[in-house]
Order: sequence, then C-alpha cells, then structure tokens
Amino acid sequence: MSAAPEPRERAVALLSGGLDSGVALADWLERGGTAQVCLCADYGQRAFAREAAASRALATRFGLPWQRIDLPWLGDAARAVGAAQVDGSSGTVPQRTEDDPGDEAAVWIPARNVVLVAVAAAVAEGGGSGVVLAGLNREEAATFPDNSGAFLDACTAVLALGTRSGVRVASPTLGWDKVEIATRAKDLGLGPGDFASCYEPAGDPATCACESCVRSRRAWSVVFGRTERG
Repeated sequence: MSAAPEPRERAVALLSGGLDSGVALADWLERGGTAQVCLCADYGQRAFAREAAASRALATRFGLPWQRIDLPWLGDAARAVGAAQVDGSSGTVPQRTEDDPGDEAAVWIPARNVVLVAVAAAVAEGGGSGVVLAGLNREEAATFPDNSGAFLDACTAVLALGTRSGVRVASPTLGWDKVEIATRAKDLGLGPGDFASCYEPAGDPATCACESCVRSRRAWSVVFGRTERG
C-alpha cells in the first residue's frame, strides 16, 4: 500500500483538478516519481470545464501530457441514481456545513473510482507504466469507501490479475485528511487557486456550501491560520 515511488517510477495520474489529485501528483513528482500522462475524466459533471482547466494547468506546470477521457455512459448511470453534480440530474447539490460536510448518497457516482482506476490501468499498461496514481484520503474514506486503503489494496489485487504487467495503485494522500493535504500543497508551492473542487459550474469557492468546497475551505483556513483545527 506504499505510495512512495521507486526511483523514476512512472505513473498514469488521475488528475481531476481538485485538491487531492493535484497534491497526490505533486508529491509523487517531488519524491522522484515520473508520469506518463495526466487523465481528466468527463462524465457529464456540471463543473467539468473548471475541473479540466485546473487539471490541464497543473499538468502544464509539471511539464506533463494531458488527456481528456470521455465517459458519457458513466454520466448516464449517475443521472439514473440522481447524482446531484451531473448535467440533467434530478438531484440538487446539498448545502453542507463544516460540522457535517458529507452526504454520500446525493453525490455518489456509480462505481466512479473503479472505472477511473481501470481506465488508467489500461493506459498505463499500454504505455509501459507501472502505477495508477490517485488522490484518495482518509477524511472522505469515512463517507466514501472508494477513498480507503481497503479500496486501494483491492484494486491493486485485481490489477495483478487483470494486467499482464501487474500495474499497482498508489496514493500519496491516502493517510491524510484535508488539512494535511492542504498543508502539503502549501509546502509544494500550491494554493487554493491552483485547484477546482466545486461541484457547481459557477460557484464561488469562498462561499459555496457544496461538500467539496466546505471541506477544502475548512482545510485551507486551518493552513492559513484563520481558524483552530477541530
């Protein structure tokens, strides 16, 4: 389950443009890993344009190729269950608070991380890379099991059988909460403006009450010393 790269070990990075995936990639590169390509998935999410812009900017910053992955059928599955952050959904993005930021049912995309890991593994095997790099974290794992260490280990076990080269999954952010991820981002020279985490296409991250903005804003406020952690 180690996220530490071997010297010059190459990964395919799942890079949504959000805080977790951006820091996972930056940390991987800072510790000596390399990347074949950064993948940004479009499954009909309302905020894709903002996510893609942030993802592409991060890839450019690190001198890496960037590729959009279109998954319209995943958007269809998301609409079928009322996932609030995709176009055409009957759901609405819940308004959360710092005391209660999570709402699994309202923003769950069916099997999303399973699909993304599988896509990235195919790209990795085809390009001779040995790792799928993902931005998992222990804070969201409490609500979303596909952010957990158990998920990472299970995916790696499946890929040991499902790829001839034995692609593994790594996540430098796996054991961190959002405050620790934001702290690492700051250490790496990154700030809130480098990421796009909002579920809304035109939401203001400074005031938006979607789950993602609430979690990120709380973390950055701690990092910049405006609130006490708790």
